[in-house]
Amino acid sequence: MKKLYYAAHTYMILGVVSGLYYRELTKMNDFTGDTQLGVVHTHLLALGMLFYLVVLALEKLFTLSASKLFNWSFWVYNAGLALTVLMMIIHGTQTVLGAKTSAAISGIAGLGHIVLTVGLILFFVNLGKRIPATSGTS
Repeated sequence: MKKLYYAAHTYMILGVVSGLYYRELTKMNDFTGDTQLGVVHTHLLALGMLFYLVVLALEKLFTLSASKLFNWSFWVYNAGLALTVLMMIIHGTQTVLGAKTSAAISGIAGLGHIVLTVGLILFFVNLGKRIPATSGTS
């Protein structure tokens, strides 16, 4: 359970820091356009902090960590989120600085989304197996 708390706490810190980074970088460069940096803050708080707070409550109810699938889902999900967010930061920073962005960044971000999706699938398979079957109800 502490692992889930630490994950949520880490994503909360990263979310707040990314918001600060976005604000300060755009202010320093007098940038007023759209950039992916503007949504990194939200991605980290929603897909990181809030997700793991919900998983923490589900862990308490269904002991998700009793399954080997739990560790797989945890690490795959985190890898996907980290890769996605990293590419958003790189792309957004290049946009603010006026640098040419590579199509490879979008491709790698797409891979991050795929890995994130695999982590979610593993999570839901694990959750489905851990919810006790009840007789007479659906």
